[in-house]
Amino acid sequence: MLRVGLTGGIGSGKSAVAARLVERGAVLIDADRVAREVVAPGTEGLAEIVAAFSDAVLDADGALDRAALGAVVFADETARRRLEAITHPRVRARTAELAAAAAPDAIVVNDVPLLVEVGLAPTYHLVIVVQTAVTTRLERLARDRGMSRAEAERRIAAQADDARRRAAADVVLTNDESLAALHDAVDALWRQRLLPYEDNLRERRVVPPGRGDLVAGADASWPEQYARLAARIRHALASDDLRIDHIGSTAVPGLVAQDVIDVQVAVPSLADADGALVDRLANAGFPRVPGQWWDDPRPAGSGRWEKRLHGSADPARPVRLHLRVDGSPGWRYALLMRDHLRADPDQRAAYLQFKRDLVDAAPVVGDSGTARDPWFDEEYLRAEQWAAQTDWRP
Repeated sequence: MLRVGLTGGIGSGKSAVAARLVERGAVLIDADRVAREVVAPGTEGLAEIVAAFSDAVLDADGALDRAALGAVVFADETARRRLEAITHPRVRARTAELAAAAAPDAIVVNDVPLLVEVGLAPTYHLVIVVQTAVTTRLERLARDRGMSRAEAERRIAAQADDARRRAAADVVLTNDESLAALHDAVDALWRQRLLPYEDNLRERRVVPPGRGDLVAGADASWPEQYARLAARIRHALASDDLRIDHIGSTAVPGLVAQDVIDVQVAVPSLADADGALVDRLANAGFPRVPGQWWDDPRPAGSGRWEKRLHGSADPARPVRLHLRVDGSPGWRYALLMRDHLRADPDQRAAYLQFKRDLVDAAPVVGDSGTARDPWFDEEYLRAEQWAAQTDWRP
């Protein structure tokens, strides 16, 4: 099933987005509600909290007094970690139960206020952030929750700022206008991205990169988009040992390119790439591309460099995910060309002109069909000379 993380600062209108997604058909898991559930009266969670912090954290009815508990743990790091050790595993387990109960073709939305703060973004196929101007949030908190300005400002300051949330966001929904405008944005996201993403994920269908058209200008957000993808891939692979790199044209700052993020994962062997990694990547939204894949060798004539290729199920974020053997010629060449183009502005400009000429001549080819052109043999020689001069290492 498609797992979507939804977050936003207090007063941003995140709940309105969650409600609209439920109206469209999403299954909602509210993290705040789950957190209250696991420490409700009669639960093991509440009993363990009382054992750890005494019954002074209970109200007159025997329920958890959150203000009293907050006063105990707010300024005590050890106490806070003790509380988290009690509640977090229970919240995770209950969340997993609720997700498992959803239909196989469900779009499950996890409403998590502190999603960014606790580092949960890589665990979702997609992260939606609701963003609203601070002045608007302050007005809403005063109007809807009766908060004083000082309290509202304190609550906002205690959360991640907008820049940090944007860095974790695959989708930013701006909520500075009317509720109708917000609903229109949510409906378009549901129709154009979430529904096809879920279908592609379930069918293990790769979204083709499309035509080879170059974007009008280099996108400064490409490295940030890569970082989100890499974190998601690493979480799926469940290994900190496999090296992951941003390669290709979008990894070269300032270089105009086709809007496709190329990612390289270094695997111990192609047998490893054909094992459990296939399902792990597919389940994370990166299905294998059918067929046999290899890179043309440099220099030519030395036998083809085999690899495995995965893509993206997300209709709005094409990806080429190359699994190459760690230390192999193909793995090294991808890193060498990237680093040489990063270091040499003249060759970067020459490469851009070469790509533009190629697209003009055969626009359906683009970046992915250029490997046999003699330009790449010449660039390989230049890059190897640069590597020797600079003592470059991958």
